[in-house]
Amino acid sequence: MLGVFQTSQKLRTSLRLLSRAGLPPVDLQVQLLLRGRSPLSATFSRKLHLGPDGPASSPAAAPRRLPFSRVTVEDLTFFRKTLPGRAITDPDLVQSSNEDWLKSVRGSSEVLLRPQTTQEVSQILSYCHSRNLAVNPQGGNTGLVGGSVPVYDEIILSTSLMNSILSFDKISGILTCQAGCVLENLSLYLEERDYIMPLDLGAKGSCQIGGNVATNAGGLRLLRYGSLHGTVLGLEVVLADGQVLDCLSTLRKDNTGYDLKQLFIGSEGTLGVITAVSILCPRKPKSVNVVFLGCETFDQLLKTFQLCKGMLGEILSAFEFLDSECMRLLNTHLKLANPISDCPFYIVIETSGSDSDHDSQKLHNFLEEAMTSLLVTDGTVATEESKIKTLWSMRERVTEALTHDGFTYKYDISLPVERIYQLVTDMRQHLGKRARSVVGYGHVGDGNLHLNVTSPAKDPALLASIEPFIYEWTAKFQGSISAEHGLGLKKRNYIYYSKSRPAVAVMGKMKTLLDPKGILNPYKTLPDDLK
Repeated sequence: MLGVFQTSQKLRTSLRLLSRAGLPPVDLQVQLLLRGRSPLSATFSRKLHLGPDGPASSPAAAPRRLPFSRVTVEDLTFFRKTLPGRAITDPDLVQSSNEDWLKSVRGSSEVLLRPQTTQEVSQILSYCHSRNLAVNPQGGNTGLVGGSVPVYDEIILSTSLMNSILSFDKISGILTCQAGCVLENLSLYLEERDYIMPLDLGAKGSCQIGGNVATNAGGLRLLRYGSLHGTVLGLEVVLADGQVLDCLSTLRKDNTGYDLKQLFIGSEGTLGVITAVSILCPRKPKSVNVVFLGCETFDQLLKTFQLCKGMLGEILSAFEFLDSECMRLLNTHLKLANPISDCPFYIVIETSGSDSDHDSQKLHNFLEEAMTSLLVTDGTVATEESKIKTLWSMRERVTEALTHDGFTYKYDISLPVERIYQLVTDMRQHLGKRARSVVGYGHVGDGNLHLNVTSPAKDPALLASIEPFIYEWTAKFQGSISAEHGLGLKKRNYIYYSKSRPAVAVMGKMKTLLDPKGILNPYKTLPDDLK
């Protein structure tokens, strides 16, 4: 394969093949003081979400607190009896669950509940429903749209202790587990049994499968294995009133009535709390190759993708891209060296198959054609696991690099593939020097662009220049304003750029039917004007 690049004089550089080579709860008297501070806490929380001009400054700002009940001493007594040692009220322990990992959204909850079983979740929600107490379901808290943390004083219901694998059928490859299982732990469990998870995310070390399903996370393997709407076979969900909905099927085919589990995939915890998941897992590939290529233009990148689909076919498992600005941030902030020569665009291609000779030959033929067609200018290939991880890090760690570049405005857009990078170019022209960096990367295979804008600090004026420009641009080309991150708090009021008013109205009716008091993850997903 190395010779494919070396034999051509048309490349600027030759292909470089990587060488083998539990504190106790605070005193109840303190809790009473905290109860007295609740209105101030709510005001403080609200200010964290608002711009300098108050509620009208941004549709992403938090709405006013709804008339939910406030936690009392009697409530705390019930929670502590139901969850001995797992009803957390120590402010130092609750703090991390109040804030998203971007540190852009912060609530003022004073109670963190950590159930271990579905029955405990049912008891909690039944009680909260009767008391009209708002609840914020939380998994790994890796979300990017403010959907996983409280807006005000909602009770945080964490699934982190619901981390048991319930069963695995090694013949069918169907895994059944509790919602709090960390994605990476599931991957390690399956790899020992010659299987893999059908999704892979950069946050796999922290994110939980229940949260993945609740947000319909996409990730790096969607091109090969499809979305969670297809791979999730069953769910167990606790509804707002505590009723347990058992749809935890392990059948590939079941055409009896409505497929209720689909309602909860991507619902962001607003319709019910997912407590268990059954998911179809593919066999672990025996042969994996990763190619890192450079292109001069995005048009060449798209033609490479088209060629790749045609020539690699069934072994193609990922086709990702990042631009030169991403590479600059990786170099500057993480000291990651570019594995090839500098190019305007970079591609990460992964193949997965069962026959290394067969896969290598297909990859060789593809690279030869890409070379002779002048679609790529440089590249490197990895076949060993350590080298594969090195190449993947160039794509997976872009988000980390961005956190070191300043305050980051993150956008997750789905567009017709040919339009993906045009948005990045237009945004740079639109913002000019007002932004520190405007970068684009994402999943070419499914038309998903991650567009990020950084500035030295949080800048309301810059945000006003980005939004609604980005949403209007996306709607103009029939795209989606959220490809895989969800709407959460930040994007709820922008839903009409992607969905019609009749469609949103039906969503509202579904919410009212399943959660008539609106206690589940309030202020999220659905727009404020939906009554």
